[in-house]
Amino acid sequence: QVQLVESGGGSVQAGGSLRLSCAASGRTFSSYAMAWFRQAPGKEREFVAHSSAYYADSVKGRFTISRDNAKNTVYLQMNSLKPEDTAIYYCAADRYGSRLALAGRAYTYWGQGTQVTVSS
Repeated sequence: QVQLVESGGGSVQAGGSLRLSCAASGRTFSSYAMAWFRQAPGKEREFVAHSSAYYADSVKGRFTISRDNAKNTVYLQMNSLKPEDTAIYYCAADRYGSRLALAGRAYTYWGQGTQVTVSS
């Protein structure tokens, strides 16, 4: 069992930056593939970034995912934020650590989400 807790969300003006963190419980964190997803109001959940450094086109060049296995934490550095980045951001863990999965249904564990609001 893995528990994920996100933090770092907030409100920022367009062009600003935020860094999200996702702290994981469990001793096998390093074996999981990690990802970030987001869901905006009235829209479906969408893939943002994978721990293999694969990104959605909409965030490529602006967002950076990283992980610190010693701290059981994955990060999402978000720069040059745009109003369309406004969403609840979720981290997710895939127990099949060697695969690149873009669909949410592939992920076994999810955090509770953290709100990111970008104003113009």
